[in-house]
Amino acid sequence: MSETMWALTYDREKDPWESTVGLVKREVERPTIDEGKDPRDRAGVLVQPIMTGFCGSDRGIWFRTAFKDMIFKSLERDRKSTRVVGHELLGRVVDLGPDARRTFGLEVGDIVSTESHIICGACYQCRAGDTNVCADDKIIGISEDGCFAELVKLPAKNLWRTDITKIRPEVAAVQEPFGNAVHACTKVNLRGKRVAIFGCGSIGLFVVAIARALGATSVIGVEPSEENAEMARRLGADVVLRPNTGRSERPHASDPELTERLRALTDGVGVDVALEMSGFNSSVNNAIRATRRGGDVILFGLKSGDAVIEDFDRVIVNGLTLHGVVGRRIFETWHITRHLLESRSPNIHDLIWEVILNRGEGTVFDFKDYDTATFQEAISKHPKVILRY
Repeated sequence: MSETMWALTYDREKDPWESTVGLVKREVERPTIDEGKDPRDRAGVLVQPIMTGFCGSDRGIWFRTAFKDMIFKSLERDRKSTRVVGHELLGRVVDLGPDARRTFGLEVGDIVSTESHIICGACYQCRAGDTNVCADDKIIGISEDGCFAELVKLPAKNLWRTDITKIRPEVAAVQEPFGNAVHACTKVNLRGKRVAIFGCGSIGLFVVAIARALGATSVIGVEPSEENAEMARRLGADVVLRPNTGRSERPHASDPELTERLRALTDGVGVDVALEMSGFNSSVNNAIRATRRGGDVILFGLKSGDAVIEDFDRVIVNGLTLHGVVGRRIFETWHITRHLLESRSPNIHDLIWEVILNRGEGTVFDFKDYDTATFQEAISKHPKVILRY
């Protein structure tokens, strides 16, 4: 067997962060299970990808807008220059250590997905049950080598068995980001609530379908892209509003007209729950202003740096609760994810395939035929793109 394999990579020595974009397909060292060389391999698993999803985080690496510090610090730690990217996985177990078999019951041939956060299990948060905010976690494809490759080595504790007779492989490959949306939608009870989703990118589109499935009585989208707005309607949004994005003098400012339109749709009260999925400062303020007194604002969208909260005193006076959401609750969120995708009532599974993945048209690419320019065009056009191996 060859000692190398093909992978989509970022190389800090060959790809200057400030002057390049994209991921380069390179030959890298093939991972192996060798407990004599690394005792951790007793609980290690070698997985051959079947399908992998391209995430918003991967887009941040592609365009060099996010995760530079995490990548560079982890490469320094590992004394190497190249990081294999990718963390949304559906794959087949091809080799494993004895503890992976004995403790987790895994076998060669099992079909698995993976939780992308490798938790330490020892910090205060982990021992308190808040594993999604582990103080010393590592993220597959960012601080550890990822799955855009012919093989990936992962700890058995991170793997999640998947039944591809119930979830088609293309949809199974996006369980991890779908789980982000599940976590956001289960932070508070949405049953009987009027809900607004600010930002209908891939995770926001998942949120539209999940909020409807979890019993929201009214689902309102806020999205500047007409293509994404139309997808949100097909996924179950009652109405999708377009925000005013033309104000540059105060980029953090909310949109008073949008707020009035949202209140008009909610009997002048405001939404019970606002889910902010874009991370833009103005969108955060829109979400806060559109939420009724005593309501909840779920903050999932991520942008680095400082932000301005308009009239902060109103957050307190109006009794709003702001919730920060990151990752998935391990593995509570995955159980809910499995149920929502395996169930056909409501049929979120087929909606993802038909609407978000466009039935594979322009969204599914063969890894062996990877071309940087073609792939960049696809990730710029579609909210979710899949690599097939």
